[in-house]
Amino acid sequence: MMDLLIELFSEEIPARMQARAREDLKRLITDGLVEGGLTYASAGAFSTPRRLALAVEGLTAESKPVREERKGPRTDAPEKAIEGFLRSTGLTLDQLERRADKKAEVFFAVIEKPGRRAAEIVAEVLAAAIRDFPWPKSMRWGSGNLRWVRPLHSIVAILSDEAGAQVVPLTVEGITAGDTTRGHRFMAPDAFRVTGFDDYAAKLRRARVMLDHDEREAAIRQDAANLAFARGWDIVPDDALMAEIAGLVEWPVPLMGVIEDRFLSLPPEVLQTSMKEHQKFLSARNPATGRIEGFVTVANIEAPDDGATILKGNQRVLAARLSDAAFFWDNDLRVAKAGMEDWAEGLKSVTFHAKLGSQADRVERIAALAREVAPAVGADADAAEQAARVAKVDLRSAMVGEFPELQGTMGRYYAQAAGLPDAVADAARDHWRPKGESDSVPAQPVSVAVALADKLDTLTGFWAIDEKPTGSKDPFALRRAALGVIRLVLGNGVRVPLAELLSDYIDARRVLAEQDVHFFSARIAAGVKRRGIVPKAADLLAFLHDRLKVHLREQGIRHDVIDAVLAMPGSDDLTLVVARATALNDMLKTEDGTNLLQGIKRAANILSQAEEKDGVEYAFGADPKFAETDEERALFAALDAAEPKIAAAMKAEDFPAAMTAIAALRGPIDAFFEAVQVNTDNQIVRRNRLNLLSRIREAGRLIADLTKIEG
Repeated sequence: MMDLLIELFSEEIPARMQARAREDLKRLITDGLVEGGLTYASAGAFSTPRRLALAVEGLTAESKPVREERKGPRTDAPEKAIEGFLRSTGLTLDQLERRADKKAEVFFAVIEKPGRRAAEIVAEVLAAAIRDFPWPKSMRWGSGNLRWVRPLHSIVAILSDEAGAQVVPLTVEGITAGDTTRGHRFMAPDAFRVTGFDDYAAKLRRARVMLDHDEREAAIRQDAANLAFARGWDIVPDDALMAEIAGLVEWPVPLMGVIEDRFLSLPPEVLQTSMKEHQKFLSARNPATGRIEGFVTVANIEAPDDGATILKGNQRVLAARLSDAAFFWDNDLRVAKAGMEDWAEGLKSVTFHAKLGSQADRVERIAALAREVAPAVGADADAAEQAARVAKVDLRSAMVGEFPELQGTMGRYYAQAAGLPDAVADAARDHWRPKGESDSVPAQPVSVAVALADKLDTLTGFWAIDEKPTGSKDPFALRRAALGVIRLVLGNGVRVPLAELLSDYIDARRVLAEQDVHFFSARIAAGVKRRGIVPKAADLLAFLHDRLKVHLREQGIRHDVIDAVLAMPGSDDLTLVVARATALNDMLKTEDGTNLLQGIKRAANILSQAEEKDGVEYAFGADPKFAETDEERALFAALDAAEPKIAAAMKAEDFPAAMTAIAALRGPIDAFFEAVQVNTDNQIVRRNRLNLLSRIREAGRLIADLTKIEG
């Protein structure tokens, strides 16, 4: 067995590309080795700003010989068929064998491939990986044709075993593989030789390079926490920033700095965002004051003055950045205190979409929709409309112009500065949420109303103009908007008849194409309704159902259970759908539930076959006086007891009680099928028994369309 070490040494690799590059290097090399006939025990990929590395352990020294036989066309087949077979095998006609096969003679190709040394296979695989590496962005340099994320300087490719180490014979675009690399750019720039991965990792550490990204990140996290603890502060959690910083340095040296008092009045989100986006600083919060008062910068060098000069330079740059932020903040506050009318007017010049008007048009629509949704979420309609009208105005603020990720956050501050109620200010902040799976869902009624209106406006608008997601393409993030609607509805127990609501708004959008936004708002406010669900609304509802299935599957609810519930009336009430699906899913996890399902489906199958054969529907008339067995009479009695309980529980939306009631039928149904022959020769008894099966089927239909349940 052999071990393989690969290092691709270049200029700085962007931090955001390193994790994917590690995965791609491992995949390309290991897949290529296996395809070449080699096996290996384990593989690990590593990265620093200037290198990608791969260590493969337990690699076989050579591939095994391969003998393959392929059956070809008949010997009297057309010439083109034979030529195609020859091309696919790489053989000539005289190398083919003729063999008798049934009634004809056919060509056979016997392809023998001798075993190959690992070095030869590694050289081919590595050369192909370098030339075809899937960087998101790459460049050429000098006069060569090789593309890499940044200029590639050297390649280390070493195979080692008990006998020693050998360099893989490889040259790519003038770069010849060797056993030499370099350490830290400033602290240990000289070249040194390595003999294998353990030697490589140890010498890199002595040369001030920490090879493992996760180790660098852990070191940054720990050292930053220690620096903050010494001052009585806490580091504001930011895993994404931690990971990015670890991709910017080879030898992390965290340094603690203090924010000048003149900037401490800025909102903490502004301080954190400015330091993160411009400087890649970690924020430090003082628990005693609740303010962000310090920062941690991570240097890539151990300085003679313990980083004092580095820290001084960073603080000077930070002061300039925060001065800009303070200027934006002061100007924005003046506009906010004046009522934000200038910003609202400015939204008229911001296009949302060419076919959907400006942001001001959109605000009008969201305000009308928020007012309509408000009663369903327990919000005051006036407050919901007021919140919707100010929720987007911070898009015109200087601060959000500089830091778009602060939209909503700054809206709350500006709404408070304008003297608006807290519920309205909170809705300005929260109406964007949830932005993703990890984001929390607003709970305050006004915030929920505006957040729902915002996302429903987006969905109905793009559906109305036929801009729907296709395949993996979703340029307007409509899947995220749909999931946001689902989480808002479910997280707050909202009962909204979506089919009617979607139809109203998509139909109103059709009118909007010919009229102006004020006509649209007035039409909705006046309660102008369209009878029935319009086709585009039905399609949008199906899209929401698809997103709901994904959401519920992640919570352990089976897809067929969801389908069974969605087939019932009221499927546009997502809260109702989830309550039904959860209860049904829980019942089917029990033995009684599984067996009951089989009994109901058996009854439905027998019944459908009989109805198809006889050309009639067996749906009524079952009479216990025609029962011939105790099992039949027991089933009649069980159905008489269960049916009203199921119906009452479903009407009361007490779905667990409904499941308990129908589960009581499991024993009588099992006993019936065990003892009774449905299709007896006595036609009166047969019809009675089929009508009895109809009662079983209908009992199941009270719960869900159980025919959609698999198994």
